[in-house]
Amino acid sequence: MRKDHAPTNSLREIVRARARDKGFDVVRFVRAAATHEAASRLGAFLNQGRHGTMDWLAKNAERRADPATLWPEAKSVVVVGANYGPDHNPLDDLNDRLAGAISVYAKGDDYHDVLKKRLKRLAGFMVATFGGDAKIFVDTAPVLEKPLAQEAGLGWQGKHTNLVSREFGSWLILGSVFTTLQIEADAPERDYCGVCHACLDICPTRAFPAPYQLDARRCISYLTIEYKGHIAREFREAIGNRIYGCDDCLAVCPWNKFAQVSHEAQFLTREALRRPLLAELARLDDASFRALFRGSPIKRIGRDRFVRNVLIAIGNSGDATLTAEAERLLDDPSPLVRAMAVWALLRLLGAAQIKVLAATHASQEADAGVREEWNWHSNSGEHFSPSP
Repeated sequence: MRKDHAPTNSLREIVRARARDKGFDVVRFVRAAATHEAASRLGAFLNQGRHGTMDWLAKNAERRADPATLWPEAKSVVVVGANYGPDHNPLDDLNDRLAGAISVYAKGDDYHDVLKKRLKRLAGFMVATFGGDAKIFVDTAPVLEKPLAQEAGLGWQGKHTNLVSREFGSWLILGSVFTTLQIEADAPERDYCGVCHACLDICPTRAFPAPYQLDARRCISYLTIEYKGHIAREFREAIGNRIYGCDDCLAVCPWNKFAQVSHEAQFLTREALRRPLLAELARLDDASFRALFRGSPIKRIGRDRFVRNVLIAIGNSGDATLTAEAERLLDDPSPLVRAMAVWALLRLLGAAQIKVLAATHASQEADAGVREEWNWHSNSGEHFSPSP
C-alpha cells in the first residue's frame, strides 16, 4: 500500500542527503502552489509580446504559472540546484575576437540530460522509500523554476530576472521533483540586490526595460539560441563574438564573489570549446557540427543557426584574414548562412571587392532575406539590385 505521508523531519533529512549524494549542491522544499507575483510577471511578459517567437511559453502559461494546475495532486516540490560555476570570468572571452564566446552552461555536457538522470533516480528513491507519486521537471517543462527556487530559499530573482544565490552567485542550474508527499516547506529567500543595477547596465542590447523585466526579443541569448530567422541588423554589432548565449548580466553580478568553481566534470568546459576559433567553426557542415556538439545543448539549434552566429562574430572581428571563410559561405545551401556571410563581408571588405562578389553572387540570389543584405552597403551607401 502506497503512502502519502511520512515523518516530516526524517523525510526532509533523508531526501536532502540523497539529493546531495546524487550531485546536487543545494536542496530545498516548497509547497506546490503558485505565487501571485510570478503569475503576474509572466502575464505581463506575455501580454507585451516580450517572449518573441517562443510561442510555447504562451501555450502553457496557465500550467506554467501554477503548479496546482500543472499537477493537481502535487503537494510539495523538491527544488534542487547544481553549481556550474566557471573557472574564469566569462567576460574575458569577449576580448578574443578570433574565437567565439559560448555561454558557460553550454560548454560542458547538456545539463538537461545530466539533471534528468539524477532527478529520476531521486524521484524513484522517494517513491520507493516513502510512497506517493513523483514527477520531475528540468527547464524545458512548463514550470516557473526560478520563482519556485526563490520561494524555496535557494536564492532570489535578481533585477536581470535570473536566480542569484548568496552561496553560488549566478551559477545554479535548477531542477525539481513534484511529489504527492506533504513535506514541510523551507523559508523563502529575500531580495539582496539593493541599489545595484550592474546587470542592467552591462546588457549590450538593452534587453531590460526596467529592473526585474526582460524583453527577450532584445536578449542575445534569445537571438542566438531561440530565434530561427535573420537576426536584425540593429543587434549584430552588439552581439560581438557571442556565438551561443550571453553571460554578461550573470558574470557582472557582485554576488559572484562568493561563487565556487564547479566540482563536476560534466559542467566544465570541454577542451574543444576552451577557445573555439571562428575560422574552424565556420567550416562546420551538418555532420561535423553534430560530431563536435554531441551531448552538448548547442546541438539543439542546428548547424545553420550556429554558423549564422559565427558569421556575425566574424563580421565583428575586424580581421580580414577571416574573409575567406565568409566568402566560401556565400554559396551555402542555407539562406541564414548566406545572409550573414554577406553581412560579414560588407564589414570586412572595401567597396571595390564587394562589387566583384556582388556581380557573381547577388544576381543569382533567390532568397529575399539574402538579397536584402546585398542591397545594403554600410560603408559607401551604395545599393545593389540583383534580379529575383
